[in-house]
Amino acid sequence: MTEGTAELIEFVNRDAWDGVYHVVQCRRALSPSGLPGIDYALNPYGGCEHGCIYCYAPEVTHTDWQEWRVVRVKANVVTRLAAELPGISGTIGIGTVTDPYQGAEKRFQLTRRCLEVLRDRGYRTHIHTKSDLILRDLDLIAAGPGEVGVTVTGLNENRSKITEPGAPLPARRLEALRQLSAASVDCYVLIGPVLDHLEGHEEEFCDAVAATGVKRACLDALNLRPQLEARLGRMGICGSERARERIWELLTAAGLKVQNVF
Repeated sequence: MTEGTAELIEFVNRDAWDGVYHVVQCRRALSPSGLPGIDYALNPYGGCEHGCIYCYAPEVTHTDWQEWRVVRVKANVVTRLAAELPGISGTIGIGTVTDPYQGAEKRFQLTRRCLEVLRDRGYRTHIHTKSDLILRDLDLIAAGPGEVGVTVTGLNENRSKITEPGAPLPARRLEALRQLSAASVDCYVLIGPVLDHLEGHEEEFCDAVAATGVKRACLDALNLRPQLEARLGRMGICGSERARERIWELLTAAGLKVQNVF
């Protein structure tokens, strides 16, 4: 048993989460990032149990779609992170290709422990999630420099269960934004991708977003890749430029700063 695995087992709590996962060892915790405003990417987990049908990450990471929802728990990521930080500066993006607050985080707490290391050393973070589990770490997030983006793609719960089957429902994500905003955390709503099911419901959706108190919004058009295009085509789902333009207009009128994602 390696040191990393022993460290992981100490945090096992099957009552919190008992999904399908593999324990792996990562060679590096940090990788250089080409995303604007993010210097290094940190993903405590591989794969994602959310199973969002519009997810581009499997093709980006060359992972089979069926295997993507099997979570890869990086047992040694905290110790690797601590070892790699000396000499590194800049913003560290947490959750650039997978959700750092997916259900496995309830059990293994790798994201929280990485955050503790980063806060102790004063690093700026940029966290992206579509889970209200992030509120568990509000003490750490509010204590340090950085920003948080929470993805919300609509209000309809049935539609969310189809398009984002493993993710928390939209109301929980909106509540996360409300509490983050109330705690003076620099946060924004990520509306992406903007899908056709939002057409005709833009006003209701924008009212719900504005009610959270968030001051910024990032909009993302549907970025089709071959497998993703085929998958959405079979389900009759597509992006909507009309909805995106209307949402931009309404949120701007509500006083939010709106921009395209990245």
